[in-house]
Amino acid sequence: MKWRMYPLERIAEVAGGSTPKRSRSEYWDGNIPWVTPTDLPMPGSGIAEVYDTVNHITERGLRSCAAKLLPVGTVLYSSRATIGKIGIARVPLATNQGFANFTPKPGIESKYLAYALLYFTPEIASLAGSTTFKEVRRGALKKYKLPLPPLSEQRRIVEILDQADALRKKRAEADAKAARILPALFYKMFGDPATNPKGWPIQPLGYVSGQNGLITDGDWILSQNMDANGSIRLIQLADIGIGTFLDRSRKYITEEKFLELKCTEVREGDLLVSRMADPIGRACIVPNLQQRAITAVDVTIVRPDRKVALPEYLSALCNTEYFLNKAASAATGTTRRRITRRNLEKIEIPIPPITEQMKFAALFKGLAGNIDKQQQSSEMLEVLYRTLLHRAFTGDLTAQWREAHMKELLEEMEQQAKALENRMP
Repeated sequence: MKWRMYPLERIAEVAGGSTPKRSRSEYWDGNIPWVTPTDLPMPGSGIAEVYDTVNHITERGLRSCAAKLLPVGTVLYSSRATIGKIGIARVPLATNQGFANFTPKPGIESKYLAYALLYFTPEIASLAGSTTFKEVRRGALKKYKLPLPPLSEQRRIVEILDQADALRKKRAEADAKAARILPALFYKMFGDPATNPKGWPIQPLGYVSGQNGLITDGDWILSQNMDANGSIRLIQLADIGIGTFLDRSRKYITEEKFLELKCTEVREGDLLVSRMADPIGRACIVPNLQQRAITAVDVTIVRPDRKVALPEYLSALCNTEYFLNKAASAATGTTRRRITRRNLEKIEIPIPPITEQMKFAALFKGLAGNIDKQQQSSEMLEVLYRTLLHRAFTGDLTAQWREAHMKELLEEMEQQAKALENRMP
């Protein structure tokens, strides 16, 4: 049994949003929730259940603009700039003009429609073209076709995906709790670096290289320098998390290119500090990659003199609010802000005795090992979730269930098709 494909305008009422005039105080601070894209999670990270919002408008504000009061169950989909943020209205609400909103017609499950939009967002986003300001026009969205199983199968799909999503969220909550342990330990042992309550000596970051260390930028590697068959890995900004090596990129250069460009080799235990991409200044320690590596030019390699500072201490320090704020304030540029290595080296930091740093490093290593295991678990759950999404919308996920309920489903599909045909615009 093959699912039929329907354009969105056939399975939902499609509406946009609008913004009342900000200058009219009588339009604002009412009792109507008013959604903007910032109220919703980033694309791909989840589907928000929207009960309330930061901003509210009044009845007069609603009547003054093109926004509509959307009913419960409407699927909210950001269609401008950041395309693919998704929420479901759980109270009557309105949105700004950054949304295309889909109120499902009878026989369409809201959560199924939301999951379908989530899965097909990469394809939908391609409809925006290649302009600087991305927008998928409502007309194009109305014509976009989605697979539509019978209602009972929609609900079965939602049930399975909700279970997988719940596991993802629990894992994310556990990760967030674990991520707070290390900063708390740092503050307990060393105090807030912004106030330095324990009176540690203050030095610029550049001081930690001492006599036996190194602080330098990564290498300028162009796309034509890369080679998928190369043996030397190029660590990129995407690999640098807040205290965690994310291991996301897979770019390489050859040994010959390494020698030709006179690259600086990155070692296990080096600290990598990001000079751009928020948050600027975030840092992580290079793990055992089991291969040679270099890093990109917008990353600073800090190889401290271990008589002066340890990478575990510096990693925790660089990811404090104090250091990140200092790095951000020293960054320059408009569209792509970055901090120069020289300015990075000038940021003043407290440097406790090496014996105190060693105590922290021992605890750091134990916690970091647990965090790495949790990260691997999170990545496995994410792969499982993406696999289930793919299977859901290719029909594989519910294939056995469908076989067991074939007679009822065929009848449902027939009724569904007639109902949708009768509602043709």
